[in-house]
Amino acid sequence: MLIPWKGQPFPPEGQRRATAEALVRILVIDDEPSLARSITALLQADDRLIEECGTVAEALARLNAAAYDLIVLDYRLPDASGLAVMDWLLSHDRRESVIMISAEQSVEAAIGALRRGAADFLVKPYSAEQLRRSVAKALAKRQTERSRQQTRQRLESSEQMHRYLVENSLDLIYTLDADGRFSYLNQRIESLLGHPRSALLGKHFSEIVYPEDLERARFSFNERRTGPRATSNLALRLTRNPFGNVESDEHGPVSIVLNAMGIYNRTDSRAAIHYAGTYGAARSLPGYRLHEQSHGDHSFHDPLTHLPNRDLFCDRLNLSIAQAKRRKTHIAVMFIDMDRFKLVNDTYGQGEGDTLLRAVATRLRQCLRKGDSLTRHGSDEFLVLLPDVGTKADATAIADKILQAFRNPFPVVDGEFTATISLGAALHPEDGDSADDLIQHASVAMHQVKGSGGNAFSFFSPDMHATYRARISLEKELHLALGRKELELHYQPLISLSRGAITGMEALVRWRHPVHGVVAPSRFIQMAEEAGIIHEITRWVLDTACAQFSSWRRRYPNLRLSTNLSARDFDHSDLDDVVSRVLARYGLPADSLEVEITERLLLEQDDKVSRRMQSLRELGIGIAIDDFGTGYSSLAYLRRCGVTRLKIDRSFVRNIKSTEDHPIVSAIAGIARGFDIRLAAEGVERDDQMNALETLGCDEMQGFLFSRPISAEDATRILQDFRLPGAVPPPAPALAP
Repeated sequence: MLIPWKGQPFPPEGQRRATAEALVRILVIDDEPSLARSITALLQADDRLIEECGTVAEALARLNAAAYDLIVLDYRLPDASGLAVMDWLLSHDRRESVIMISAEQSVEAAIGALRRGAADFLVKPYSAEQLRRSVAKALAKRQTERSRQQTRQRLESSEQMHRYLVENSLDLIYTLDADGRFSYLNQRIESLLGHPRSALLGKHFSEIVYPEDLERARFSFNERRTGPRATSNLALRLTRNPFGNVESDEHGPVSIVLNAMGIYNRTDSRAAIHYAGTYGAARSLPGYRLHEQSHGDHSFHDPLTHLPNRDLFCDRLNLSIAQAKRRKTHIAVMFIDMDRFKLVNDTYGQGEGDTLLRAVATRLRQCLRKGDSLTRHGSDEFLVLLPDVGTKADATAIADKILQAFRNPFPVVDGEFTATISLGAALHPEDGDSADDLIQHASVAMHQVKGSGGNAFSFFSPDMHATYRARISLEKELHLALGRKELELHYQPLISLSRGAITGMEALVRWRHPVHGVVAPSRFIQMAEEAGIIHEITRWVLDTACAQFSSWRRRYPNLRLSTNLSARDFDHSDLDDVVSRVLARYGLPADSLEVEITERLLLEQDDKVSRRMQSLRELGIGIAIDDFGTGYSSLAYLRRCGVTRLKIDRSFVRNIKSTEDHPIVSAIAGIARGFDIRLAAEGVERDDQMNALETLGCDEMQGFLFSRPISAEDATRILQDFRLPGAVPPPAPALAP
C-alpha cells in the first residue's frame, strides 16, 4: 500500500535556480548625491540591487511601493530626521534592517536609532571596512531570520515527506525500546514477512528472528553501540508468517542485511545521556552473501575516515626519508590539531563529531598534492607527509592553502561550525633524521601555535623544546590543581562614592603553585581554555564564591557578587543551568549575581552566545561588560543582550588628568545614562582619577586606591571597617566617668 503524498511538490530546477539568484534589495537614503553614489559603489555586488533617494518623503513613497532587505539611512535629512523613517517602519510592522549613519556626535542620536531597532549606528567619518562589515552582519542576520521562517513554513511538508519515505521504503525500518521490544515498524514488515504491524508492536525482536540466527542477532539486532563499531551489513534470517500475505511464493526464512545503532537521549539538559533503544534497517537481498573483506584492505586504513592509518603512514614516511637521503632532497611532516573539536562532541554528540572529522579529512586531502600522504593520528589530529618539497617556501604555501581552506565553515545539525586548526611543521634533514623525530618536532611546533591562540602555522625551531616541555608540564599540573586545592579566590571590592560604602565584590581566581608560586591569571586562564577545562574552573569559582557570598549577604543584604566568564563558557549549552543551580544551592537571589564578559565577546558574538546571554538575563542575572571603551560599534549589542553594567577600561582611567577633558569617558558615561545601564570604572589608583570620574557621572569604582584583590578573610574585615580615602573617622565614644 502506498501512502499518497500530500505535501508541496518538489520545485523544478528552474524555480530552484531563480530562488538562489534572488537579488538583495538595498535602499540608500542620503541627501548628498555624491555620498549616496559612493555608498552604492562601495556596496555594489552582482547579487544586490541598490536604489537611492534623498528625502524622507521619497523614502516613504518607495517603501510603500516595495520591500527592501536593508536600508542605509542618514540621520539628518532635509524634510525630517531619519528617525521618522524608522518610526514609519515600526508603525507598519516592517522588517527591513536599518544601518544609520550620521555626523551627529551626541550619544542621544545613537540611542534614538538603536532603541528603534537599528542594526548599527556609524559615526562619520567611518571607514569603508566599517560599513562593509556592518552591512554584511545585517544581511547575514536577515538571511538567518528568513531561513528560519522558511524552515517553519516547510516543517509540516517535510514531516509528511519523511513519513512517506520511511513508510514506503524498500527497507524494513524499526526501533526497539531499551528492553528490545518493537516501538515502531514501517509497513514493509507486512509485505516482507506477512506479520501485521499492530501484532508485533510491543513484542520482543526475537519473535521474527530465525531460531538458528538468534544468538548472532542478540547483540546486533538490539544494537547499543554508535559510530563505526555499530552493526553494519550483518547477514541474518527472519521468519515469515505462514498465514500472512507476502510478496513471494517462497517458504522458509527471509535473508536480510542488517544495519543497526543505539539511540541515546537525555530527559533534560541537566540529566546524563542514557540508552533509550535501537534504530535499525534491514534489506532483503535474495541470494546475498556477506563477503569477507581481505585483512589487508582494512588493516592499513582508518575505519572512520578511510585514510591510511599510522602504520601505513610511518612506512611511507620511512621510505621517503630513505629516498631523500639518497637524492639529497627535503621532505616535510605537518602535525595538524583541530582547535575546539571537543566542543562539537559535547554540543552535538559523537555522531556529529565523526561526521565533522570525515569532512575535515576530505578538505585536507583536497589541499594536498598527488603524491602527499595524510593520516588521522589521533581523535582530532592529522599528520601530513610532503615527500618532495624543494624549499621551505613550498611547505609554507601548502600550509597557507590548508589554513585558507578552513575559513569556510562546516555544516552541523543546526547551522554551521567554523573549525580552526593549529599546524606545526618539521623538515628533513634540518629538524630530524627519523620518523619519530619529525613527528615529535612537528607536534612541538603545533603546540607552540596552539599556545599562542591557534588558527596559525609554524615551523619547528630548537628553542621550542624548552618552552614546550615547560608548558606541557604546567598544563598537566593545571588539570590536577582543582583536586589538590591549589586554586583560591581573591576578592576586590566595588565602591560607591555617593553611599561611601562597598556595593559589590568581584571574585578573582588565583593559582598558588607549590613550586612556581602564584601563577598569573593571564597565563593559566588561556591555558585552561585551550585544554578544555575552563568550564570546570568556572564551576568551581561560582560554587566557592557563592558559598562565601551567602555568609556576607546575611549581614550586607544589598551586596552584589560579580565573577568573570570565559568566551569558552558560552560554548556549553548548560551554562544557565550551572549558574541557577549554584544560586539555588546557597539560597541566593539571581539579581545578587553579575557575570562579567569582555567587550570582544560582545562584538564577536553569534546567535548561540546571544541566546545564552538572554537566558542568563531571563534568570535575573546581571551582565557587565569588562574593559568597555571600543566605541559605537558595540552599541547595538548593549540593547540586544540586556547588558546591565559597563566597566570603563583601566587604560582610559590611567590617562585621566584633572586639568583635561576626557571625551571618551564622557561618551561612555552618556551611553550608560542613555541606556539606563549602571556604570563603574576599574583601575582607579589616585585621588584625582576618583574626583574626575565622579564629576563625569561615574559613582562606582574599583582599584588599588580602595583595595587590592584580597583573601576572603581580609574582605570580611574590609566590609566591616571600610572608609573612603580621606574620609574623617567617626569620633570615639565618650568614656563613662
